Amino acid sequence: MKKLITICLIACMYSCKQEVKQDTKPEKTEIENEIKFPNLDKSPMDVAAFPKDYKDANKIVKVRYSRPQLKGRSIDSLAPQGKVWRTGANEATEITFYQDMMLGKTKINKGTYSIATIPGEKTWTFIINKDLNTWGTYFYNIDNDVARFNATVNKTDTQIEAFSMTFEATENGTNLHLGWDTTTIVIPFTK
Repeated sequence: MKKLITICLIACMYSCKQEVKQDTKPEKTEIENEIKFPNLDKSPMDVAAFPKDYKDANKIVKVRYSRPQLKGRSIDSLAPQGKVWRTGANEATEITFYQDMMLGKTKINKGTYSIATIPGEKTWTFIINKDLNTWGTYFYNIDNDVARFNATVNKTDTQIEAFSMTFEATENGTNLHLGWDTTTIVIPFTK
C-alpha cells in the first residue's frame, strides 16, 4: 500500500510540475508572428550637427545621411564624376537649417532640404534642393534647386573607408566637411 501511495504522489507531483511548466511559457503574440525585423543596413544612417555637442540643443544645422563604404571599390564607381550623386546612400541626404544661412552669395531660408553633389576631378558642385522624401537622385529636378556651390577638391594622405560628414566652427558660421576615399571638400555656411 505504501508503494502505491508513493507512486500516486510521484505521479501527481510530476503532473503538477508539467502544468506549471506549461503555464510559464509566454504565448506568442500576433505581432511576433508577423513582424520580420531587417538586418543592419549595409550603409547605416548617421547624423552630423552643429554645434557638435549633443548637450547643446540650440543646433544651427543638421545633416541626415547614409554612409556607403568603399569595400575595395573606387569612389568613381560609386559617385561617378560629372553625374548628380545622392551624396550618401539610400534615400536622399537631407539638411535642416534652424536659422537662415548663406551659401556663398545665396540665402537659404531655415527649413529642410535635400542635398546632391556632382563630383569632379578638381571641384564638386554642392546642391541644395527643395525636393524631400526621395530615393537617391532618381527624381532629381534641377528646377527645384535652391543653391549651388562649387567646392575645391582636396586630397588626404589617409583613406576614408566610409563616406563621412562633419561640421567645424568658423568665425561667422560653420563649414561642412565631406570626405571619402582620399577626397575631401569644404562647404562654408555663414550667418
